[in-house]
Amino acid sequence: MCMLSTKATCNSHGQDSSYFLGWQEYEKNPFHEVSNTNGIIQMGLAENQLCFDILKSWLAKNPDAAGFQRNGESIFGELALFQDYHGIPEFKKALAEFMSEIRGNKVSFDPSHLVLTAGATSANETLMFCLAEPGEAFLLPTPYYPGFDRDLKWRTGVEIVPIHCTSSNGFQVTETAVTEAYQEAQKRNLRVKGVLVTNPSNPLGTTMTRNELNMLVNFVEDKGIHLVSDEIYSGTAFSTPSFVSVMEILKERECVDDNGSSELWNRVHVVYSLSKDLGLPGFRVGAIYSNDDRVVSAATKMSSFGLISSQTQYLLAAMLSDKKLTKNYISENHKRLRQRQKKLVSGLQKAGISCLKGNAGLFCWVDMRHLLRSNTFEAEMELWKKIVYEVRLNISPGSSCHCTEPGWFRVCFANMSEDTLDLALQRLKAFITEYYNIPEVNGHHQTIRLNHSRRRSLTKWVFRLSFDDRSPIPGR
Repeated sequence: MCMLSTKATCNSHGQDSSYFLGWQEYEKNPFHEVSNTNGIIQMGLAENQLCFDILKSWLAKNPDAAGFQRNGESIFGELALFQDYHGIPEFKKALAEFMSEIRGNKVSFDPSHLVLTAGATSANETLMFCLAEPGEAFLLPTPYYPGFDRDLKWRTGVEIVPIHCTSSNGFQVTETAVTEAYQEAQKRNLRVKGVLVTNPSNPLGTTMTRNELNMLVNFVEDKGIHLVSDEIYSGTAFSTPSFVSVMEILKERECVDDNGSSELWNRVHVVYSLSKDLGLPGFRVGAIYSNDDRVVSAATKMSSFGLISSQTQYLLAAMLSDKKLTKNYISENHKRLRQRQKKLVSGLQKAGISCLKGNAGLFCWVDMRHLLRSNTFEAEMELWKKIVYEVRLNISPGSSCHCTEPGWFRVCFANMSEDTLDLALQRLKAFITEYYNIPEVNGHHQTIRLNHSRRRSLTKWVFRLSFDDRSPIPGR
């Protein structure tokens, strides 16, 4: 007789995904610029470390916030005691204003409609508990964040039905694809409760167009279902076209009645977090924004299972209330992300690899279809294993993101130093040149497929590319 619950013993968490398996391999042999220069470089983690210096400088100049003091007096006791799960009002106000600022103050957010959660993972799961019953479904455009298989499904019992998007139009969401997904759910006798999108997209690194957003709003209005917009990367949109929030679309359509609400308005919900825009995933700060009072009430009660600590709220309330800091941070963050993404794209191009044109996020959606031995997901996994185990770069295969086309990979660029990124690009270029025998013609690499039986040991050249003996970087 099993003494554990079905939930404890089931295998539906998604931990066996190649997305998480790559992390496990990295943790066995993590790269370090000094102590382990031949280790695996982590390019599968969407962290933003590019502006830590700005935050550290602010902390040094504002010791009261970091030291849990107010006007020089300790407030340790005040923060250490029991907190209301509604959250500290000063923090909710500062967070709502920061969300507006990131969106160019084109829309505003009412702090009373914010529900604080321990990160976006908790926010998305809480929304599923509020909006759907076990066995009901949400439609998600592919490719999508691999963690959604855990966040949306594992404990809630909600089903995910993919909206299949393709490279033919840059993986944009079409009305045809949404309709086909809805019909597929009906064939499976699944009641569709809503559509969930990430905007900007993880893993694509692109923002949704106004046409896409308007089409989705029309679709959910017509079907009488919900729309959840996960906008945790909203502050990373570093290039044109600019980021457009679903809240801006609702405002433009004047989807409110005389009382400031409407049925459609109440069925559109936003998820936000400080993990990506501020680079603070360890602080576990997430939020749900909804105009439906019933959703806000239910989600607030559920948030007691995953609260943000009072200390964290106090510190961030002070930080986000400093408008000089937030203005400078948003501008500098965009600048540094743009420069870093450009560096990755340029380095990949020199290796004969192209990317989907991106304008947001902490990663690029990289096209390696020409490097596959065949147009199959088995070939994609073979290539991925070579890159992880031989080149020693952890990147995320498209199949882990439910991409319908083999050969796409998500490659992160903001969680490492510039020198480490240079080394990663050198390793990848050397691998492609050696393994695929790609000659350089007029400064460009031409791909030549090798017979699959031709295999060579990559160990020597991979490990020659240590951190300290890499070739000089032009202009340094």
